[in-house]
Amino acid sequence: MAADFSIVTCPECGRRNRVGHAAHGRPRCGQCTGDLPWVVDADDETFASAVDTTLLTLVDLWVPWCGPCRLVAPVLERLAIEYSARLKVVKVNVDDCPQVASKFQATSIPMLVFLDQKRVVDTVVGAQPERTLRQHIDRLLSNIDKPTTH
Repeated sequence: MAADFSIVTCPECGRRNRVGHAAHGRPRCGQCTGDLPWVVDADDETFASAVDTTLLTLVDLWVPWCGPCRLVAPVLERLAIEYSARLKVVKVNVDDCPQVASKFQATSIPMLVFLDQKRVVDTVVGAQPERTLRQHIDRLLSNIDKPTTH
């Protein structure tokens, strides 16, 4: 079972903070109150609670032996910092989590699944440049931020 928290260093003041795996709202630094990047590991048991958030969620379906997966990991860390108040990254090792892998039909990795309110809104398969992933995130956030009209 994945840990129910992570230790995250605040990009503003450098303080180490304990960030819950599942929570509502967004994580903030206990010292400077700045927004913290939210990157968590999830497994079959904790996945549902990890993606239960109002933030755009990027699910990283990966395995440790995959070279492209290892290339994408630091990119996702940087994007989590850049979009700290608006994006949550949930990392799932599909070798250890067959239920989550099956849910998203993860036959190729890395596979990045974007969720809004637990609904799939975009999927990216394969290692993509940081610029491309940033464009996906910007587009999705702009759609989320638009008020809906009835």
